[in-house]
Order: sequence, then structure tokens, then C-alpha cells
Amino acid sequence: MSKIAIVFHSGYGHTLKVAEAVAEGSGGVLLPIDAEGHLSEAGWATLAAADAIIFGTPTYMGGPSWQFKKFADASSKIWFSQGWKDKIAAGFSNSASLNGDKFSTLQYLFTLSQQHGMVWTGLGQLPANRKAASRDDLNNLGASIGLLTATPSDASVDEMIAGDLATARVFGQRVAAVTARWAA
Repeated sequence: MSKIAIVFHSGYGHTLKVAEAVAEGSGGVLLPIDAEGHLSEAGWATLAAADAIIFGTPTYMGGPSWQFKKFADASSKIWFSQGWKDKIAAGFSNSASLNGDKFSTLQYLFTLSQQHGMVWTGLGQLPANRKAASRDDLNNLGASIGLLTATPSDASVDEMIAGDLATARVFGQRVAAVTARWAA
């Protein structure tokens, strides 16, 4: 079985809920980045041993949270030795708006993976772009490069969109399948 790690920051709990759904689909382990932008030493060791790393962060002001950025900057030590080279990578982001410039965040996560020499896995789902589509359909936000979810700013974690969480589980399954195929 492949080892998958989901390293993420969650400011208000919504990105955590998405990470949990991704973990449910992938069988991966959750590695939260704390409120000060730190990952535990055990977390860094888990990333070193992982076959795949899924990055997750809320989108704030058109990019990743500063806590995630601090983690990413700290990964330069691993970059120097190419410690994540050829690992599978993927990413996701949540914000309050349907767009909310989440694509910029996914591009950031993609670029981070490419600097590390990783192999990126996109969403791999067709968009739900018919008139009859609803927010509860898979990939209702029409992502390709990674997983996008949207939670209204006044919604609690328990009010997150079921279709987004279902999409997250399917995304996790895809990353697990790609990782298993890559390792074969």
C-alpha cells in the first residue's frame, strides 16, 4: 500500500474538513500545519517517507495562507537535497467565493511541487457544467489542476457543500490510484 501524506493549513476548520475527505478517499495521513506555520518533526519525517504528498491550504487574498507559505519556505532544506523528487504531488484549496482566486493558489502548489521535482496529479474529473448541475454534483466548480472547494463565509464547518466533500473523496481516490500505479 502506498504511503500518502496530506499536509495542510486550516484557518477556520473548513480546509481541515476537506483534508479529512481527501484522506478518507486516499487512505492518507493528515499532517496539520499549526497556527504559527510549523509542522512537527514527526510530520517532516512522514513527508520524507511518503510516496505522495497532497498539499492543502485556504486561499486568502488570492494565495495560500501565510502559515502554508512558511511551511513551503521551510521545505527549501528538502529541496536542496531533492528529498521529494519523483514523489506524487497534488493540491487543494478552499475559499468563501466560488472563484476567490483559488486557481492562483493551485498554481502556487503546482509550482512548489515542480521546484521539488515531484510528479503532479490533477483532479481527473469532468466538470459538472450542465444547466441541471447543482453544487452537490462532483466537480461543480470545474477544476482540472487540483481540487477546488467553496464555503460561504458565514457557513460553519457542518454546513459545507456535500458535493465539494464528495469531490474531495474522489480526488483522494485518484491520488491513491495514481500513486499505486507510479509505484508499480
